[in-house]
Amino acid sequence: MNKQNIDWDNLGFSVYPTRSMWQGTCPAKGEWNGGGLVPYGNIEISPVAGVLNYGQGVFEGLKAYHSAKDRVVLFRPEMNAQRIVGSTNRLCIPEIPPDYFLNAVKQVVQDNLDFVPPYGKGELYIRPVVWGTAPTLGVAPAREYTFIVYTAPVGPYFKGNKKPLNLIASESYHRTAPKGIGNVKAIGNYSASLQPVVEAKAGGFDEVLYLKADDERIVEEVGSANIFMRQGNKLVTPKLGGSILPGVTRNSILILAEDKLGLDVVEGDLLLEDLFSADEVFCTGTAVVVTSVGQISYHGETHTIQDGEMGEAATELRQILVGIQREEIEDPYGWVTPVSS
Repeated sequence: MNKQNIDWDNLGFSVYPTRSMWQGTCPAKGEWNGGGLVPYGNIEISPVAGVLNYGQGVFEGLKAYHSAKDRVVLFRPEMNAQRIVGSTNRLCIPEIPPDYFLNAVKQVVQDNLDFVPPYGKGELYIRPVVWGTAPTLGVAPAREYTFIVYTAPVGPYFKGNKKPLNLIASESYHRTAPKGIGNVKAIGNYSASLQPVVEAKAGGFDEVLYLKADDERIVEEVGSANIFMRQGNKLVTPKLGGSILPGVTRNSILILAEDKLGLDVVEGDLLLEDLFSADEVFCTGTAVVVTSVGQISYHGETHTIQDGEMGEAATELRQILVGIQREEIEDPYGWVTPVSS
């Protein structure tokens, strides 16, 4: 299939305009049943829009892959469709039906197939986002909403992503609070993480490791990903309890770790002090895939995880996951959805 004239070998994780995007609107008490493809570009929005004044907006993130079978596929898009249902409900946004969501995603990808990086050169990142766009001066749900799906060809999220990450466990910030909105992809969760990550990177770190707001002995998430720890044959990740994002990659790794590696998978409390002596630590997400953690700093002390090298389980799990996503190996779970043949 013909591709755009893009330097595929040097893609970063950044904005790259494509041909088109999906746009639809819905009144507060209506249903999502319209919309369609429009040229990629700016949109007009009121300065009093609910999303601009009160942060009423949620989003998703998934990828399209040019696979080894020379076709473009999606990876578990139905999980993103289900997750945005929970996100929209939590923020008083009209629920986006999974079929509507999946149709919009597929149409955008099909119309921008030539922007999907060639096999092995990257992915087409897909960003579905819904905002309260009606003028809203008082603190209340907006009266109208806009749903957009746009895309961008991307490379690695972390530059030089073959190197294990250097994290700092935050002593000054929490990602979210118990009974808050940490378990949905609300835009406010990410604006709150900007200052911590700016400070972390200024200190030479890659990302922030957040601790639980009501018990700082317990780990919650990395700023842009879920976190795992392996100790022997046990693989532990924080349990979903209202402040942990139910990641699609997280769920996939839980399944693969048990089925393919025979690990004893545990969803429970993950103590910060246990990370320091772990056999390996890694994080997962649509953008980061599976990335090992080499160092964690806390209270001014740096703890090196297993000599700071790539973890054995993380490396194998990433190979299996990417192999399924790119159709290099068998997909026994039905996770891959073809968009083009």
